[in-house]
Amino acid sequence: MLTTILYRSHICDNVSVKSLEEMVATANQRNGDADVTGILLFNGTHFFQLLEGPDESVSTIYQHICGDRRHYNLVELMRDYAPARRFGKAGMELFDLREHDKDDVLQTVLDKGTTKYQLFYDDRALQFFRTFVEATEKENYFEIPSADSWEFIVDDSLLPPAKVVPADSAACSFAFQPIIDPLAREVVALEALLRTPDGLPPQAWFEGLAGDEIYKADLNSKKIAFAMARDLGLRDRTLSVNLLPMTLVHIPGAVGLLLQEIEANGLVAEQIIVEFTEREVISRLDAFTDAVRQLKAAGIRVAIEHFGEGFAGLSLLAQFQPDKIKINRDLIRDMHKSGPRQAIIQAIIRCCTSLEITVTAVGVEKAEEWMWLESAGIYQFQGHLFASPCQAGIPAIRWPEKKIPFI
Repeated sequence: MLTTILYRSHICDNVSVKSLEEMVATANQRNGDADVTGILLFNGTHFFQLLEGPDESVSTIYQHICGDRRHYNLVELMRDYAPARRFGKAGMELFDLREHDKDDVLQTVLDKGTTKYQLFYDDRALQFFRTFVEATEKENYFEIPSADSWEFIVDDSLLPPAKVVPADSAACSFAFQPIIDPLAREVVALEALLRTPDGLPPQAWFEGLAGDEIYKADLNSKKIAFAMARDLGLRDRTLSVNLLPMTLVHIPGAVGLLLQEIEANGLVAEQIIVEFTEREVISRLDAFTDAVRQLKAAGIRVAIEHFGEGFAGLSLLAQFQPDKIKINRDLIRDMHKSGPRQAIIQAIIRCCTSLEITVTAVGVEKAEEWMWLESAGIYQFQGHLFASPCQAGIPAIRWPEKKIPFI
């Protein structure tokens, strides 16, 4: 299998021109031995490279490149497969854009090609080359510092840690996790996450249930969530709870029952956010939309959870505009190294910005993920990097603090 990988990275300040020449010479030998072609562009700050060849050889060399400390902020832009090489000569060839006229460098690269007709006709690799040479996407390049430039300090002053015990008759429990604005040091909301009394995830709670029993159990669990929020002293905090989309459709008067339990526990509708996952196929979209309108009319805000994971996300945005979306963890994971994930997330941000919908990044576990997302314009975060869910209680929050370098 012939594999192609394209990546972009930032050269370290301490790399000399001589070191760069030695790097290219070494790579030329290594690539040649592995039957891999490398076309490397360099503009004085960034590297842009195409690697193509046998799948195993390309992957091995790319992993070696990822670990090279002479560059950072490496982002994989494309991984594709083809019947023939674009560039036939194995090894490494460097094109220093500072030594070429911008209008001529693309043709210079094409002249090295062995499948020129393929390169001329809508070839993605060529389009990436053109974008890099013309620097038309600079506004989307976020140069984040290394993860160790920040430290995360535990602070429980805003949300003093507390624990409650659900009633003995309660068939389920909840773990609470904060949603925060890290740089503003603000707790935006707390999410009540369904758990079994033993702390197992929602799948264990719903196991063995079928049909409308699932939706009845889903709705009834919110009674316990609101009671626990009351006992934790969250009357002045925004509280997010999860609801299966079809619960509103299959359970008559579901909205009224929610409002009844909110009031019974000393809470108000305006502090509640109901999150729906787009994972579940919504078969009766009109009935669901009508129920959402009832929630909003009562003052309850609405969010789409795991946005980008299911099939209904864009349809839901077109059918009704939620107050918030939460980007799916699968898109967040290692997105600081993934060009496709970055492009998708930026498109989501642009769409939601135009609709005045708040975007929250969920499942953030690495400092690099947070830094990139913050640079892209997301300010609300939820994840283990800042605070893990606390069974029947409120966890302490880890706020980021910039390290002061020693002089």
